Amino acid sequence: MHEENKAAANGCGKIRSGAQNGAALLALLEKTGYSMVQQNGQRKFGGPPPGWEGPPPPRGCEVFVGKIPRDMYEDELVPVFERAGKIYELRLMMEFSGKFIGVCVSLDNCRLFIGAIPKDKKKEEILNEMKKVTEGVVDVIVYPNATDKTKNRGFAFVEYESHRAAAMARRRLIPGTFQPWGHTIQVDWADPEKVVDEETMQRVKVLYVRNLMISTTEDKIKAEFNKFKPGVVERVKKLRDYAFVHFFHREDAVAAMSIMNGKCIDGASIEVTLAKPVNKESPWKQHFNGQISPSSENLLGFPNKDDGTQKSLGKPAGLSVRLNGQHSPSPPEVERSTYPIFPGIKLTPISMYSLKLSHFSSAVMHLDYFCHKNSWAPPEYCLYSTTSQDGKILLVYKVLISSIVDDSQSYFMPEKLCTTVEDAKELAAQFTLLHL
Repeated sequence: MHEENKAAANGCGKIRSGAQNGAALLALLEKTGYSMVQQNGQRKFGGPPPGWEGPPPPRGCEVFVGKIPRDMYEDELVPVFERAGKIYELRLMMEFSGKFIGVCVSLDNCRLFIGAIPKDKKKEEILNEMKKVTEGVVDVIVYPNATDKTKNRGFAFVEYESHRAAAMARRRLIPGTFQPWGHTIQVDWADPEKVVDEETMQRVKVLYVRNLMISTTEDKIKAEFNKFKPGVVERVKKLRDYAFVHFFHREDAVAAMSIMNGKCIDGASIEVTLAKPVNKESPWKQHFNGQISPSSENLLGFPNKDDGTQKSLGKPAGLSVRLNGQHSPSPPEVERSTYPIFPGIKLTPISMYSLKLSHFSSAVMHLDYFCHKNSWAPPEYCLYSTTSQDGKILLVYKVLISSIVDDSQSYFMPEKLCTTVEDAKELAAQFTLLHL
């Protein structure tokens, strides 16, 4: 089949010469009155369009369109997208061809994660360093070390004025040419902030308190938050250097947030915000899908491909959330290779919670990470045993998951017994993740 016929059959239009393409784009600009500029590998059409008054559209108004054929340009794309509404801006990059396009809501992320930062650097130093090499920096978020408040945790979040500015900064920083203070930094998109609707937030009467001293007790926190109005605090739940303060009434929680934010407790300047309730709509299985081995599926009672039966695991009432609003239909395989440590290699201490899920190969680690990211208490494992007919000791774990925000609890226990403690714990973690 000739190239022209191939293109027509795929709905990609016919092959055009450079002159034909240029003429079509000029005709489009004359017809619409939009402008077009090429910048940093992107061709921008509009932004703003002719006659536009007021600020740009708010976040959430952009969609990402992938897998556009490489011989398709604005003169063909604009009429298609205009069917949905007036276009404010179209940014075109030629990346893929020959397949159906995919359209989804664009993740309008304006925040980058910067890792491997020297722990002695202050917020102002990091902010100035980021402003030297990237544009559109709005703020830098740095968290103090849990045990030494004079140091940071080895990472920071850089907030940019727009998603485009953040994307350009990420492209600039990723190659590794920028080494602040002589260090090679890690750069990636920050996990998007969990969005909770306003109606739900209006009912919240729990405060999230960050940057506490490890030594600060729950009783001390309760006493400090009761100072402005005695008896308003129902209870306090503290984990390491953060805590959740539950109030009897919402108005007291809001008042306490205003009064206590920035105050010092045991020498630490605390940050106080309203706690965001967990999202109870999306199952964890969407995120965990594809990361369970065939042998694990058999342990859990999933059907073999050829036996035509499936054991119903049921779905107990309990906590059911998605990790920070993210899911992936086909997560990457965990890399299990090892590499030699050569003389002179610098090793940087990091927290396991700064890593991504793809770095964990065991369900036990996944579950711990999952609970931490959702601000729950660490999972509790209770071991039980029985004896088989042939005298073997068989083991099973029951897992308790507790939400600190709404004080709910859920128990999970697989219906399979194991011969080793390690297998029993791994199986219980897998079973729990599939049911969250």
